[in-house]
Amino acid sequence: MTEQAATRQVVVTHKAGLHARPCLAIVACVSRFASKVAIRSGDQQAEADDILQVMSLGVPEGAEITLSARGADADEVLDALAELFAQNFGFDD
Repeated sequence: MTEQAATRQVVVTHKAGLHARPCLAIVACVSRFASKVAIRSGDQQAEADDILQVMSLGVPEGAEITLSARGADADEVLDALAELFAQNFGFDD
């Protein structure tokens, strides 16, 4: 299979930013795919399959972050993550 690379910009709309529950949702989402995913916020980057790395970014509400993926299903994982962000991680608050 050919390795693909893809990048997306998303805005964090969750009022508390990327705290534990959204970070867990991100890790759970990327675990369903084979591609490696990274999250960049400012000059910091984290592997999206590591909850502690994602939480350590300290991303607040309103921040724009960059999601990048490399692998056979790079576009698919970023589509799933973009939908997760758009749905506010499934939280009503």
